[in-house]
Amino acid sequence: MTSVAEQITLLRRGVEQIVPEDEFAKKLERSRATGKPLRIKYGIDPTGIDVHLGHTVPLRKLRLFQELGHQAVLILGDYTAMVGDPSGRDQSRKGLTREQIEKNARDYLKQVGRVIDISKTEVRYNGEWFGRFTFGDVLALTGQITVQRMLERDDFTKRHKAGTPIYLSECLYPLMQGRDSVEIQADVELGGSEQLYNLMVGRNLQVDAGQEPQICITLPILRGLDGTRRMGKSLGNYVGVGEPAQVQFDKTMSIPDTLMQEWFELLTDRPESELRQLLDPAGTHPMEAKKTLAADIVTFYHGAETARTARGEWERRFSGKQDPKEIPVVQLERATLGDGGLPLFKLLVALQLAKSGNEARRLVEGGGVNLGPEREKKSDPNELIVVSEGLIVRVGSRKIVAVQLV
Repeated sequence: MTSVAEQITLLRRGVEQIVPEDEFAKKLERSRATGKPLRIKYGIDPTGIDVHLGHTVPLRKLRLFQELGHQAVLILGDYTAMVGDPSGRDQSRKGLTREQIEKNARDYLKQVGRVIDISKTEVRYNGEWFGRFTFGDVLALTGQITVQRMLERDDFTKRHKAGTPIYLSECLYPLMQGRDSVEIQADVELGGSEQLYNLMVGRNLQVDAGQEPQICITLPILRGLDGTRRMGKSLGNYVGVGEPAQVQFDKTMSIPDTLMQEWFELLTDRPESELRQLLDPAGTHPMEAKKTLAADIVTFYHGAETARTARGEWERRFSGKQDPKEIPVVQLERATLGDGGLPLFKLLVALQLAKSGNEARRLVEGGGVNLGPEREKKSDPNELIVVSEGLIVRVGSRKIVAVQLV
C-alpha cells in the first residue's frame, strides 16, 4: 500500500481544506497499519443535471481514494433532493417530486461511472433510512442543532439580513446530510467549498452517535470557459463529460490562459513536476500547454487515439485556418428570402447561430462573423446577404454551418 506521506501528497493536490488535517493523517496511518480501507463518502442529489467537468472535481478525488485502496461510498440523495440544498444560494431551491427524482437517478450512475469505478463503489440511497423515519425521529434529529447555529451559515445570514425567505425545510438539509454520514459510518466526506458547514454538521452528529467523526475535505469550485464564473450549463460556459471528443477539445482550447493551472490541477493526473514545466512560458508555449490540457481531458473520457484525432482536427482548422471536414447543414426556406437574401443579423438568427437579433448584432459588430470560402469578415449587421446554396457562415471559432435552400 502507498505510504501515508505519499497518500497525503497525492490527496492534498487541488484541495481547499482538510478539517482537521492532523486527524486525517492518523486515520490514514491506522488504515495502513490494519489494512482496513477508509470509507470515503460523497453525496449527490439527483436533480436532473448533465454532469460537466465542474461536477467531476470531487468525483476525481473519490476516484483517487479508490485507486489508493479505500472504499468509495456514493450517496444518491433521493430524500435530500426533495428538500433542496441551500448551500451557496441566495434564495430557496425548489425541491423535486418523487417521480422527478426517480427519473433523474436512473441516469446518474451511468454519468458518474465515466469518472469513478462504479463496480467497486458502495452505492446507497438515503431513502433507505429516511424512508423509515417517524415524526419522533425527525424531532430527535432537529433537536441536535440550535437555530442560532443554523443561522451561522453564511448563506442564511445573508438571506436573513436581506429579508429573503428561509424555509424551515431548508434547515433540515444539513441535518439530513449529516445523518447520512452516521448511517454509513463515513471516515471522510468530500464536498465543494460551499459545503463545509454541512460536512461539519456530519462530524457533530457522528460524535453524538458515539462514532469517530469524519474528516471534511472541500474542493474549489471550477471556473468555466469564461474564466470568471463557476462552470454551469445555464451559463453556457461548461464542458460536458458526455460531449463528443472534438467538442471537448475545442471548448478547452477556448479557455483563457489564466485558467490552465487550475484546470490541470483539478482535471488531470499530471505530476506537479510536469505541470511546472508545462506552465512555464519560458519552457512551453501557452498554446502547446493548452493543447496538452485539452488532450488530457479528451483522453480521460474518450481514449488517447481519439484525443490525437481531435487535436489534429483542431490544428487543421485553427492553425491551418481550414473548415472542419464535416460542416453541419442548416435548411433555410427560399420563401423567407427577400430579393434572394436577408439582412445579416436576421440570417444568423434563421441559421440558429444567434438566439436573437440583438445577440446577432453584437456578434457582427464584435468582428466574429465571416462568410464564404474567402472568410470575408462582416461588420454591418444590416448588410443584405445574398443567400446561395452551400453558403458557409461562421461565427467565432467554433460555430460554422452550410446553408441548404428548400
